[in-house]
Amino acid sequence: MRHKLSDPFVRSAKAEVGQRLDISDEAQRGLRLRVSPDPSRPDGMRRVWAAEVRVKAGPKRKITLGEYPEMSLAAARNLAAEIRVEARNGIDRIGEAEKARAAKAADEARKVTVRAVLANYIDMNLSQLRSGAERTKQLQAVLSSILDTHITDMNTAFLQAAIDAKAREGKIVMANRLRSAIRAFTKWAWRRGYVAEDIGAKLDKAGDEKARELTLSISEVATIYQACEKLQEPWRSAFRLLVLTGQRRGEILGLQWRDIKENEIELSGSKTKNGKPHITHLTTAAKACFGERGSPDAFIFGSTGGTSNVSHAKKQLDKILGNDFPSWRLHDLRRAMATALAAGGIDERTVDKLLNHGAVGSAPSAVAGVYNRHDRLPERRVALEKWTSMVTGNSAKVLKIHG
Repeated sequence: MRHKLSDPFVRSAKAEVGQRLDISDEAQRGLRLRVSPDPSRPDGMRRVWAAEVRVKAGPKRKITLGEYPEMSLAAARNLAAEIRVEARNGIDRIGEAEKARAAKAADEARKVTVRAVLANYIDMNLSQLRSGAERTKQLQAVLSSILDTHITDMNTAFLQAAIDAKAREGKIVMANRLRSAIRAFTKWAWRRGYVAEDIGAKLDKAGDEKARELTLSISEVATIYQACEKLQEPWRSAFRLLVLTGQRRGEILGLQWRDIKENEIELSGSKTKNGKPHITHLTTAAKACFGERGSPDAFIFGSTGGTSNVSHAKKQLDKILGNDFPSWRLHDLRRAMATALAAGGIDERTVDKLLNHGAVGSAPSAVAGVYNRHDRLPERRVALEKWTSMVTGNSAKVLKIHG
């Protein structure tokens, strides 16, 4: 339908229900008025301006200009005339808009780097985990060379190479833990649409893990205890406290002064591996590992309570012990304590309570929490005194050490 449009005509133009009325303006070539029913409008009609042009050496385009009365008839005619001139000169408004959108999308896509996705993962996931700091360190080390590349450039071969490199060092357990950290990250990235597939699901294990068989003897633990004397602080005291208490490395190295009572270490569930509050008796030898008391929030062994230099300190201790000393880990001290106490007549339940063994379960009631924390405290106190005597007493045979 063609008509020389006027404001009265435009205001009165109506379309039947379920239909659209298209009217070409005889005064401005290419201008269209489209009228369609719309119950939300005062008169029940929606009126839209559009321009229809053919781009020079290009496609025919239909371009929406605006709605009446927000855009007047005069404004619609002027804009349609402008677009028509552009089209004759080969300017394609729709094509240019599509190119701009594509360029913007590509630019946004380039911003989704491994660094950005990893930062989101750390903030949304790892920051909530007890092992979050360790996993963050693992992932940052593995991904350091590709942090500023696009997330989709991360591939299975690159990630597998990192796992295999750790395995070639003979660190099968660490390699498998690294694989677990990577797989958790790639699955998270996939489920949130950053990547099209979970490339971590294809990663192979570094190898089968064998249960550690080494159990340090009393003489060997006593030798380690004596060798700590040659370390600098805070490692001298920190490692000695690990020997004397049999507690986990992270729990001892992360101690704050607020955790130390008169004769006990008292940890809340937020500071223990299994989430259960725990009390550890301090023998006279253990109390000697603490210096002058600081503020409640201050860390006892270092300014941050971190374990960043523990590997270096352990290597120094191994050098002091000499090449003839068995290869051992700090965790072996716990096994040595458990074995020696069991052999010395301490019952298994007391040893388990002393080491705060137990699977993570649902949060205990207030009464159960207090009971678990104090269960068998007298027996645990006797066991630790017995262990301290084994390690530091005259009966403890100290092997020859270097340094």
